[in-house]
Amino acid sequence: MDGTAVLVVVGVVLLALWLVWVRASRLDRLHRKVAASRAVVDAQLVRRATVASELATSGLLDPASSVVLGESVWESLTAAGAVDVPAGLLPPDVHEVLGAPDAPGEPVDRSQVESELTAALREILDDADEVAALATDPLGARLLGDLAAAWYRVQLARRFHNEAVAQTQRVRRSASVRLLRLAGHAPEPRTLELDDAWPHGLARPGESARPVPPEVGATGA
Repeated sequence: MDGTAVLVVVGVVLLALWLVWVRASRLDRLHRKVAASRAVVDAQLVRRATVASELATSGLLDPASSVVLGESVWESLTAAGAVDVPAGLLPPDVHEVLGAPDAPGEPVDRSQVESELTAALREILDDADEVAALATDPLGARLLGDLAAAWYRVQLARRFHNEAVAQTQRVRRSASVRLLRLAGHAPEPRTLELDDAWPHGLARPGESARPVPPEVGATGA
């Protein structure tokens, strides 16, 4: 083999190594992106649950709704491991209302827990007239605004995370990645599927709240 052929072979090998390195680096960046986006989703879910806990303990809801919402909030924060993390974030009386957490047991399904919180909130917020009545109270208006902002961020964060997961899955399934085992022992990321559908009665951030009907806002003579 002459010198030219050797240079060609060396060049091809170096090019192949460089392409493998580029592919592996991209896959590593995608895995980091997925981890970061999931952390953002978790933070926004905790924020939504925190605002919901304030609503549950605000005294603005009927007792039954407060209890149902409070239980869903507690399950959400417990599943997130966030009950003791955000110091000062939860209302002071939330522990008294919801009670002590259960003893550690089987891992919970985070998607199911968050979907149940969504269902509990939607039961309260699907009726636009009831939401408008809540908004007549300054505390209620603030909580509804905070909840709408947190909920909107949950939807955006989850969408961004699932897009990052889908992109990573496509790269991992490519022939070169599977042949060379570039993913190593990293588990394949999964999309986060949960019910975060928007309540019909809750105005989205930037939208005007539905006007309060006269019979709801009337104080009586």
